[in-house]
Amino acid sequence: MESLTVRRPTGGSDVLTDWGLNSDYGTLRDVLLGPIDNYRWMETSAISKRSFRLGRQYNPQTAQAQYREVLDVYAQAGVTVHTLPADPHLPYQLFARDSSVMTPWGAIVTQMHHPWRRGEYAPVLQFYQSRGIPLYDMVTASAFEGGDFNLLEPGVVLCGYTNDRSQEPGMRQIKSWIEAEGWEFRPYQLDPFFVHVDALVVMLADKLAAVCVEALEPELISWLKDRGIALIDVSFSSAIELGCNVVALGDDRVLLPAASRELKQKCRAQGLTVFDPEVDMITGGGGGLHCMCQSLRRDRV
Repeated sequence: MESLTVRRPTGGSDVLTDWGLNSDYGTLRDVLLGPIDNYRWMETSAISKRSFRLGRQYNPQTAQAQYREVLDVYAQAGVTVHTLPADPHLPYQLFARDSSVMTPWGAIVTQMHHPWRRGEYAPVLQFYQSRGIPLYDMVTASAFEGGDFNLLEPGVVLCGYTNDRSQEPGMRQIKSWIEAEGWEFRPYQLDPFFVHVDALVVMLADKLAAVCVEALEPELISWLKDRGIALIDVSFSSAIELGCNVVALGDDRVLLPAASRELKQKCRAQGLTVFDPEVDMITGGGGGLHCMCQSLRRDRV
């Protein structure tokens, strides 16, 4: 087994050659997913609590079939899938986006807020060690979850926090690392209802993002537009079903849930190729396709 390398950033870090990314929309080559083996719905967020309130029922066989459909999409798109080792004590490790994030300089291991997710650091560290992927660093200042780390484009990170799941000290710790590399880092405090910023803002392609305009503050919308990013608006009703929580595959391709009909039509109108598996038995627990997806390697743009 490879030794685990932690780079401890101080600025001027070397860019990885075998792993890493400099955007959330470059062509996706390798992705890390969590296992579905032990997944079950828990009251983790407003989204999952809504599923229970509406009387929806979790069916593990359906969820596993939908997971396989997602794997098939990645295979069709030419993406190599890596999977975290399953731990029966971690029902939400399916959502591999949260326990680590990838940067151009290595992976950041995050710190989960909920007690039943804190152990996710262990299989994440096992994975990176087994692949010899360097760690950029590990969040220690407070809880911070990867769904709030949004690498919009080369040199620019949008970072959400609620002071609930992701907390300001952890955000500021990451901010110090990213700014030391000479990148722009834009903090954004969002309403805890949406849990992470990737429920509201996700890149689809170069200078094109899916956003829920009515759930975002006007200054963030202006900041995105000032950067030349065109916005495809997703309604509030679709966002609360994780219809904005999608994955850019690169080469004008996007992976989104079958239920996100509104965004699907708008993406196709923009000339994007859409893959749309059914994932409602997964999203009902509060996490979507982007939550499942930790990009390990994308073509640099």
